[in-house]
Amino acid sequence: MSRPLNIAYSPCPNDTFVFDALAHGRVPDAPELAVTFADIDRTNGMAERGEFDVLKVSYAVLPWVLEDYALLPCGGALGRGCGPLVLTRERGAAADLAGRTVAVPSERSTAYLLFRLWAAAEVPGGVGEIVVLPFHEIMPAVRDGKVDAGLVIHEARFTYRDYGLVSLADMGEHWELTTGLPIPLGAIIAKRSLGEAALRDLAAAIRSSVRMAWDDPEASRPYVLEHAQEMDPKVADQHIGLYVNEFTAGLGEDGYAAVRGLLTRAAAEGLVPPLGRDALSFV
Repeated sequence: MSRPLNIAYSPCPNDTFVFDALAHGRVPDAPELAVTFADIDRTNGMAERGEFDVLKVSYAVLPWVLEDYALLPCGGALGRGCGPLVLTRERGAAADLAGRTVAVPSERSTAYLLFRLWAAAEVPGGVGEIVVLPFHEIMPAVRDGKVDAGLVIHEARFTYRDYGLVSLADMGEHWELTTGLPIPLGAIIAKRSLGEAALRDLAAAIRSSVRMAWDDPEASRPYVLEHAQEMDPKVADQHIGLYVNEFTAGLGEDGYAAVRGLLTRAAAEGLVPPLGRDALSFV
């Protein structure tokens, strides 16, 4: 019997929803998984160190890891109307961020790339100091005046008003208006050393897991809520509805165009290394 595949993904509702059937052995003829939960900043580091067979990572880290890992064409998070937000205490204009301190969850994240591309176009002279904080500390830091602004993702779209904050700008809205493409957020990658057949089987199993979750959402609910970190069930449902969509089942032409577009623009700004011609190709 082959060993289980070591996989790490976040405890966020979109990931647990996607992988519930696969992680619990309900996908016929699928590989067995040994699951570790870790936030995206940790999984990005795991990918750079080559520590797991399969990982959910930020698309922003791909240029550093695609020699050893293949991008799977399913299971990840792309979408529309779901981009990161820049939050402040008071309403203002993008130009108000010039020279100001901004908290971000990671400097190797899609959110950060989108933010830097937005700031290059909209903030004359550029922002000031970038401070990396754990995701859950960003909104309190903005509220308490420890930083001037914060870049937030995921469920913060639904909860930032609870902290008395306002949205200065929507990075996804800027991306969609300037490119017409969906927003690439999180990717599923797997080690190329597993072999082409295993990679194809894994991709097929992930697609099946997604479809099973759509067909019977209640089956995944205990797994989702168990790991949702005291999130309101309604917020968890909003989270899933926003981040699990047709691009999760298959990247498709628009999905690949979005990923290549993001990484090409980021490379032009010196934020990431350039991609090779066939770097995003699947087996």
